[in-house]
Amino acid sequence: MRTCVGCRARTAKSDLLRLVVVGNVIVPDGRGRLPGRGAHLHPDPACLELAERRRAFPRAFRLAGPLDSGALRDGLAVQSAQQQDGQSVSDV
Repeated sequence: MRTCVGCRARTAKSDLLRLVVVGNVIVPDGRGRLPGRGAHLHPDPACLELAERRRAFPRAFRLAGPLDSGALRDGLAVQSAQQQDGQSVSDV
């Protein structure tokens, strides 16, 4: 069980995306093998927005200062759009 840093919901590790910081950039760790302290997030842009608004990432990673989540935001937006397109095709 892990807790999403965005919505604070506890869920299975397999339902969450592990994140790590490389430099000062938050990057997804799909395989769960990158070194460093990890944080977990639902692969949903809404949870990312909540985490950013609550300033949860610096606390979760125990780092001071701002962290760049732009690449993560773009990746989640693309993934969300692909899932919505896939659902609309399968519903027809």
